Amino acid sequence: MGNHQHHSRTTLRVNGKPHTLTVDHRRVLLDLLREDLGLTGAKKGCDHGQCGACTVLVDGRRVNSCLLFAVALDGCDVTTVEGLSGDGEEPHPLQTAFLERDAFQCGYCTPGQICSAVGVLAEAAAGHPSHVTDTAAPSGEPVELDRAEIKERLSGNLCRCGAYPRIAEAVEDVIP
Repeated sequence: MGNHQHHSRTTLRVNGKPHTLTVDHRRVLLDLLREDLGLTGAKKGCDHGQCGACTVLVDGRRVNSCLLFAVALDGCDVTTVEGLSGDGEEPHPLQTAFLERDAFQCGYCTPGQICSAVGVLAEAAAGHPSHVTDTAAPSGEPVELDRAEIKERLSGNLCRCGAYPRIAEAVEDVIP
């Protein structure tokens, strides 16, 4: 067995733009985004998928980018906090709500919180239940996001500054 590393050509569509790179099989999405593509919004917090600072969207679903091997995502759409505004003209409504509600202090967790909240809105609209969803709620129907639902669904995103009440308010502000 040699000492050579294994690499593969991998194409990811990141914030709407295709990127084809030769990627080490052990490289996680977070490192590819930050080090190879210069997208430093997603943060390295715990490197174990327990803090949520690295949260991005893959094919519209929120993921811990520190846990996903980049080569396994060949052909996927990745959206980082930098790409939430689409064309960049106007901030995403959640970004605006976070600013208006002062839903951050140091800001380290904010990109992950915002990407996670985008995922929460999509999950609830698609009828995905959480641990606190009323079991009598009709299956597959959109889930109403009250404060308990928001807190539960964002519980994987930690904020060491304790901005949780304002984060929840910002999410409430953009519920359709």
